[in-house]
Amino acid sequence: MIAASPFTALGLRPEIVRAVVEEGYTIPTPIQDKVLSEVLAARDVIACAQTGTGKTAAFVLPLLERLAESKKPRGPVRVLILTPTRELATQIAERIAAYGRYTGARHAIVFGGVNQRRQEQALSYSPEILVACPGRLLDLMHQGIVRLNQVEHLVLDESDRMLDMGFVPDVRRICSVLPKERQTLLFSATMPPGVASLARAMLTNPAEVTVTPPATTAPTIEQSVVFVSKADRRVLLERILADSKVLRAIIFTATKRGANRLAEQLSRAGIESAAIHGDKSQNARDRALNAFRNGEQRVLIATDVASRGIDVDGISHVINFDLPNTPESYVHRIGRTGRAGATGEAISFCDPGERSLLTQIERLIRQRLPVNKSMPSVPAEAHSDAAPQPMREQRPHGYEQRPQRAPGQDRGQPAPRHPHAPSGGRPAHFQPKKRSDSRSYS
Repeated sequence: MIAASPFTALGLRPEIVRAVVEEGYTIPTPIQDKVLSEVLAARDVIACAQTGTGKTAAFVLPLLERLAESKKPRGPVRVLILTPTRELATQIAERIAAYGRYTGARHAIVFGGVNQRRQEQALSYSPEILVACPGRLLDLMHQGIVRLNQVEHLVLDESDRMLDMGFVPDVRRICSVLPKERQTLLFSATMPPGVASLARAMLTNPAEVTVTPPATTAPTIEQSVVFVSKADRRVLLERILADSKVLRAIIFTATKRGANRLAEQLSRAGIESAAIHGDKSQNARDRALNAFRNGEQRVLIATDVASRGIDVDGISHVINFDLPNTPESYVHRIGRTGRAGATGEAISFCDPGERSLLTQIERLIRQRLPVNKSMPSVPAEAHSDAAPQPMREQRPHGYEQRPQRAPGQDRGQPAPRHPHAPSGGRPAHFQPKKRSDSRSYS
């Protein structure tokens, strides 16, 4: 079986192919088929493909092969993989462990948000492969704990996200200490102008691999939009999640505070969920992601910072509770479902004030999102929040709508009717005296 595997025909050694076969892979994906040969030929590579197409294996497999065939003694870091989020770094490290289980290659992972002691211990075993987030890596470099002077292969994964998150200056500082003679691989699902500029500065005569048009979405994902006001969308979300077809769902919000608030609201509605975002501790993020992966919770609420690192099987739905501010993030969000040939559904809520964001998304993906007409209706009485009270007429502070007594008049006597008033009390032209200061009243 190993000798007849298409992965063997691509030039991978039996121990790597054995691990791949055990992972259930039968044939390479298009991105793997095209990238493996270029990496094994020692060329720099720019690879652009939609999410869920196997980009991680496309660079991990050939790099494991190159390490295995090298005659150099093991010890220093020779492969450096930079990634923007902790979740994505963890995912890549898991794939390295799986694909390289029979090669003996050692790897370590470093990222912020946790105590660095355990990461120092992992580095003390002289890993050949280091997966890192730029911020923590720079800290360890400044402390003299990590040395990168013998790196032979550099991978920039999700480089467009690094650009969005402001990591480019950190990446440039890291690259400044790497050997100039190295192989550099740049992977991304979208290719905005900033990424192209970064690639030109860091790569030498790269092979450009694009298996689908940039920023396209997987055909296995059924996409739709629901035009709903912000006041109604939470009730609509609860009704969608009550459907038995929603087996496992990720809900994306625009802000961290919004993610926390939505998790609390769903919990009060009897829908168990967990929020994951950059302000959460790494332990909390790990617990939430593991509970979601293990099926203990079927709803995960996330911000864009986590959209690149969630690789969980069986996600049936992605719901954009808030549309993203950047259209590229839409591609990465919905790419959490419909992965590796599976089907999925992506539903986006759109408030009238978000029409411009929807237009940008449709231009990027080169298609119009159909309006989802099967959504459950949201009657006004369905809101769990108290119905808003009618707005009272606003008047200056201290003004009271009651008849004023004439000088010397007893409290119990009615106020005299003004001769020109239409119905008593005050004449129509009467206005209360304004205060002398400039404060506004409500």
